[in-house]
Amino acid sequence: MLYALLLPHSAAFHVLNLIRYITFRAGGACITSLIVSFLLGPRLIRWLKSLQRQGQPIRLDGPERHLIEKKGTPTMGGFLILIAMSISTLLWADLENGYVWAVLMVTIGYGAIGFADDFLKLTKRNTKGVPGRVKLVFQALIGLIAAIWITQLMPRGIADDLAVPVFKSLLIPFGLAFPLIAMFVMMGASNAVNLTDGLDGLAIVPTIIAAGVFALIAYLVGNRIFAHYLQINFVPGTGELAVFCSALIGSGMGFLWYNAPPAAVFMGDTGSLALGGALGSVAVATKNEIVLAIVGGLFVVETVSVIVQVFWYKRTGRRVFLMAPLHHHFEKKGLAEPTIVIRFWIVAMILGLAGLATLKIR
Repeated sequence: MLYALLLPHSAAFHVLNLIRYITFRAGGACITSLIVSFLLGPRLIRWLKSLQRQGQPIRLDGPERHLIEKKGTPTMGGFLILIAMSISTLLWADLENGYVWAVLMVTIGYGAIGFADDFLKLTKRNTKGVPGRVKLVFQALIGLIAAIWITQLMPRGIADDLAVPVFKSLLIPFGLAFPLIAMFVMMGASNAVNLTDGLDGLAIVPTIIAAGVFALIAYLVGNRIFAHYLQINFVPGTGELAVFCSALIGSGMGFLWYNAPPAAVFMGDTGSLALGGALGSVAVATKNEIVLAIVGGLFVVETVSVIVQVFWYKRTGRRVFLMAPLHHHFEKKGLAEPTIVIRFWIVAMILGLAGLATLKIR
């Protein structure tokens, strides 16, 4: 009889004890966001189709087959990612943790900018949307606020420094200029993912891979014992970002279910700007800004291909690539879309492993 009376209390104690562990809550966040994606996905796609009779406007100067194969596909699917990720994060993360709120602010704020861009493209029926300078101004404002916020949450010894991977004690001091560096990291990551989002499933899988890498990094950086053993900078409180990254992984997998070729929905700028901002802000919070450039190397290459193309064309009137970003170059060369996408995924996985290799063990 006594055992029966104590059992509920014992079970409750074990459940509460489990919830204390970041690893348990990270797993719960991933599964929750995946379930939410599966539950809301079909309804959200039907709703977007009802609002977007003609689907996302397709670039007239893009690959010819896009005008036929992708016509009528709705955009703004990034809503599904944001909803699932936000619900899961709010359910499983420690809401007293400032890093969680700072990263959520960047993610949702950049998603709002992307929504405005998608909305204008749909209403005007062209691919221009919000003027580039306006987008950059709002991205900079949100990024700078988040950067200052994150810097104030950090220990004073490393708050204003840029950590160099592999070299255990090498920190580059930037002082009051560091929030500007952090702001550019967030903006750069956001726009890099946006440029990569051009084929079915192309951007979301590298994002999932990067989120997985940073989930592990956040957990290790936020744990004093692991940080000391690996000789990386210990940033108290950032372990909670492993929960956020896991929620991002689950919502990304849920979105991929509907975005796999042939896509039933595109993420649009609503999703791509938000995802890049999320990765950038997590990298800043965990003092792994340079590692993000390695893990997200695919996004970097896509961005560089656009910069090189524009610069060289303005200078010489000739193109380096058949079309930029780089994935369109391979399309123009005749490679099938699934071939390009899967090969880019493989490159993203290799770069993700390279990023993990920067966690130097003594």
